[in-house]
Amino acid sequence: MSDDNDYKAKIKPEVSKETQRDLGRRNEKNKSRPEFKRQNWFRYKRLGTSWRRARGIHSKLRRGFKYRPSKVKIGFRGPKSVRGYHPSGFEEVLIQNVKDLDNLDVKRHAARIAGGVGSRKREMIMLKANEMGLRVLNGGEE
Repeated sequence: MSDDNDYKAKIKPEVSKETQRDLGRRNEKNKSRPEFKRQNWFRYKRLGTSWRRARGIHSKLRRGFKYRPSKVKIGFRGPKSVRGYHPSGFEEVLIQNVKDLDNLDVKRHAARIAGGVGSRKREMIMLKANEMGLRVLNGGEE
């Protein structure tokens, strides 16, 4: 095999047993959570499926009739201790420049490069992250 095609395993986080347990619980909760769709999403193409709260005074969805789909409620939320964590177990940190990488812990944090960052600065961030051994979630080809 040539050096270019060698597989390099992705960096794994160091998480406590409690965090690992809570990530598992969140994963189970995500599987059982219904797909929350906007009221009348099936009727009008222009509405789209993304959730919007039902506000009409006659709305059956707002009033919670049993034959209507579930509404977004606090009980569907995941464990507080792992909110904002990536499914891999890393804490996601939004990066906008190279300097933002300086105060990250390689064992706990994973970088996500902001959408507004251009290709030149993105390349510089990727070089520094690879040098540090930091995982970049949206880095593309590593």
